[in-house]
Amino acid sequence: METNRRQFLLSASLGSAAATLTAKIAPPVPYGALPSSGQVLWSGLEFYNFLHFTVNTFTDREWGNGDEDPSIFNPTDFDADAILETLKAAGSKGVILTCKHHDGFCLWPTTTTDHSIKYSPYKNGAGDIVKEVSEAAHRQGLRFGVYLSPWDRNQATYGAPKYIQIYRQQMLELLTHYGPIFEIWHDGANGGKGFYGGANETRTIDKLHYYDWANTWKLERQLQPGAAIFSDVGPDVRWVGNEKGIAGETCWATYTPRSAKGDRPGSPGDVREADSTTGTRNGELWMPAECDVSIRPGWFWHKSENEKVRTPEDLMNLYFESVGRGASFLLNVPPDRRGLIHETDTASLRRFGRIVGSTFAKNLAHRAKANASNTRGNDPAFGPANLLDGSPWTYWSTDDAVKTPSVTIDLPHPATFNLVRVREFIPLGQRVDSLAIDVWQNDDWTSFGRATSIGIGRLIRSEKPVTTSRLRLRVTRAAVCPALSEVGVFHYEG
Repeated sequence: METNRRQFLLSASLGSAAATLTAKIAPPVPYGALPSSGQVLWSGLEFYNFLHFTVNTFTDREWGNGDEDPSIFNPTDFDADAILETLKAAGSKGVILTCKHHDGFCLWPTTTTDHSIKYSPYKNGAGDIVKEVSEAAHRQGLRFGVYLSPWDRNQATYGAPKYIQIYRQQMLELLTHYGPIFEIWHDGANGGKGFYGGANETRTIDKLHYYDWANTWKLERQLQPGAAIFSDVGPDVRWVGNEKGIAGETCWATYTPRSAKGDRPGSPGDVREADSTTGTRNGELWMPAECDVSIRPGWFWHKSENEKVRTPEDLMNLYFESVGRGASFLLNVPPDRRGLIHETDTASLRRFGRIVGSTFAKNLAHRAKANASNTRGNDPAFGPANLLDGSPWTYWSTDDAVKTPSVTIDLPHPATFNLVRVREFIPLGQRVDSLAIDVWQNDDWTSFGRATSIGIGRLIRSEKPVTTSRLRLRVTRAAVCPALSEVGVFHYEG
């Protein structure tokens, strides 16, 4: 295990951290569960989108029964580029398409079922929404991901072993025909009422064993080794435990999943949700949280909800309570029956994107000077200047015995701000338990804010803007010597 950790850190350093390579002393020893290189890259995305779009869009339902006639799926003006351009304007880094929801209708011309776009009037049966979205994402510079519901209310074989073969064949098609996939999304929906090929009955399955997730994930790893696999038990990314888009005030990237009974969960849909919201300090696995929520009350487009779209201010609050707490923000944006993002949603998304962009466009700590109470081996390669250099691959660290150091940052001139961003160098693990930010006012230090569970990024807000030329970061508790990669200072017009 230790050899694998060091190999990863060495490869990361060779690729990006030139300062570390010139260090006179050894870097800090990694602590606890560590992210894979893929998890590090995934964590850098922070904000991306869901697209819920299927027969439910045309039946005005949230969950289809599986008995829908494919002929109802016929968007009149579907434009993947227009959709992806709107998401990009909102600041999105990727999109996850609901390629098949619980109704079993497939948005690509699968060989596994007739309940698919191939038998719809869209493009006279020659359409492929998965292809159109994946190619548009590539053109827009966004990552593409897939959602494939394990529950299928159309399949006559659901509940029998044969269905697992069908499910894996569908996954194989998605993971081999549509380019690189950044995330594969699984939920815990497991059986119930359905059409099931005309049986029209309720079917229950043994969710702990029926899906044989271990072998499905093995297949996904083989086909898309760079993809992060999501479910409420990971293995790469965990559900945050709610559909409100909110992580816990303390939200660890490390996690030890537990079932409702307190033992290890057997499959998705078998976790203690409250644990998912906070994660586990010193958890066994590196499994950061993803916060999913819809821009509307429902996950699919409904005309009755056109006046209930979240405002840009609502979206900013969700951003602060997800990305700002070290998690990712997965915002669902459902296309309407035209196959476009509704105008109300579009206006909110674009305004949200402008607010985020303007907030983080100017780091007020640019060209600031930093002085630390301790620097590892007095070596500039680990000095506090690394907090201000804009690189995620350099970091400030201290001697092993120094766990509660401080850094004073002198701004080039007095600045007004209400937001401070702090990042850990996560390839070395999640090391800091808590920290505080102070500002120099009236010839004394006063509290700006406090935070726990830093991880990939922590946004610390003050209720009111402050004006000062000096601020101080204090690590108030840490398991081992800290390794922090950034301190940024910003003003949010909220």
